[in-house]
Amino acid sequence: MFCDYHVHTDFSDDSIYKMKNVVKDAISLGLKEICFTDHVDYEKYYIEYLQLVAEYKNKINLKMGLEFGMQRHTIDDFEKLFKRYPFDCILLSVHQINDVEFWTGEYQKGKTQEEYNLEYYEELLYLVKHYHNYSVLAHLDLITRYDSAGIISFELIKPVITEILKTVIADGKGIEFNTSWHRYGLQDTTPSREILKLYKELGFTRFCTYDKMKPIFHRLEEI
Repeated sequence: MFCDYHVHTDFSDDSIYKMKNVVKDAISLGLKEICFTDHVDYEKYYIEYLQLVAEYKNKINLKMGLEFGMQRHTIDDFEKLFKRYPFDCILLSVHQINDVEFWTGEYQKGKTQEEYNLEYYEELLYLVKHYHNYSVLAHLDLITRYDSAGIISFELIKPVITEILKTVIADGKGIEFNTSWHRYGLQDTTPSREILKLYKELGFTRFCTYDKMKPIFHRLEEI
């Protein structure tokens, strides 16, 4: 099963990739299924998605999702959005806290490496405990992309990451393996090998695709 469930198009402000070109490239690469998970809600996005489903239904399975870049105070807004469309898969992620971005370095300013890392993971923990209409926790250790201090000791963040993973597993959700670590030139995978090992120890044995927010389980040997 060759698939990709974290795909952004030009409906997101971080991409210029035309939706139809994504579909054509996915087919040429041999992908069997992709899920669009753009950051932004647009009616045009939904309409174009439906048109492409009809046009390419015999060549590739197309799924509809969004990436919910959430904060504590935006939970209600995303819940309203969730109810508007028939999603297949929702990615939950954190890109900022208190409306202050990580990628600019503004959030990290004036904090120690341990402080901003722990605050990031504690925000994730709060969200997975208080929001449940998502499928997969995206790029769990996103903060590493923007950590100019380097790689933090795993032992310092392991307790809170363990609680995040236990909460995700108990809630019937998953985490993603995000391949962007190549593009960002990171020294480790996203999430890190340490996190993946911990996740394995806590009990994942399969990977999932999604249909109407329900997981479809596949054996890892099928990859």
